[in-house]
Amino acid sequence: MDQHNAAHLSGSQADRASTSRLVLIPSYNTGSRLFDTIAAARSCWWPVWIVIDGSTDGTGDALAEMSRRDRDVRILRRSRNGGKGAAVLDGIRAAAADGFTHVLVMDADGQHPASSIVEFMALSHRHPEAMILGVPVFDQSAPRLRVVGRQVSNALTKLETLGAIGDSLFGFRVYPVAALRAIMESNRWMRGFDFDVEAAVRLSWCGIPAINRPAPVRYFGAADGGVSHFRYGRDNVLLAGMHARLMAGFLRRLPQLVRRRFKSSRH
Repeated sequence: MDQHNAAHLSGSQADRASTSRLVLIPSYNTGSRLFDTIAAARSCWWPVWIVIDGSTDGTGDALAEMSRRDRDVRILRRSRNGGKGAAVLDGIRAAAADGFTHVLVMDADGQHPASSIVEFMALSHRHPEAMILGVPVFDQSAPRLRVVGRQVSNALTKLETLGAIGDSLFGFRVYPVAALRAIMESNRWMRGFDFDVEAAVRLSWCGIPAINRPAPVRYFGAADGGVSHFRYGRDNVLLAGMHARLMAGFLRRLPQLVRRRFKSSRH
């Protein structure tokens, strides 16, 4: 059935059941929007796993009943909130234990395009050694401050990876499980909001190629049930510290990265 996923970007839902790739949705107090996200993902792919990251909004209990009715929906629950990266790490450890090799991570709030899941999974089948990274295509719903603000992080990430990463903050991505788990378990970072940026950079440093693919993004306001845990002051300070750490690592690795880039350009 995995071969069908790679070969067809459309077709019956039966063609979208996988034994090697799953959709992983970390969630913290996302409210009712989470159920719409799961339904959209579930209509495109299965299995779909959700990591409830210490939520206090009751979604964990409601989803427990869903998972009892639907064997292709699995709920993992953390007793306390640890951040997006911590939730993803729990998810990929469980995925590896069940024999999955890749996960497509998407946000729980409905911003990410479930309609692109099959396309991204197909790319991952054709390039299993790579990470498939979404590059956001914004519409008029995107807050200008968020669109402009990410440009600084993107510029730094392009420098830190010699241009490999198309967008540093967009979390709609397919990761090779073994490689991601190895880098996460080798350091104490990447547990919170810093996960998306640092995962892409460190995987690139390890030689994991990046395939950058456009994907639409939609922002929901509070009136539409939108939930955001991003805090401009706190999280921008976190990003600044993270980039200082990554820049130091980049400078240590620069000769190796340049040699690798030169070698790849000759083939």
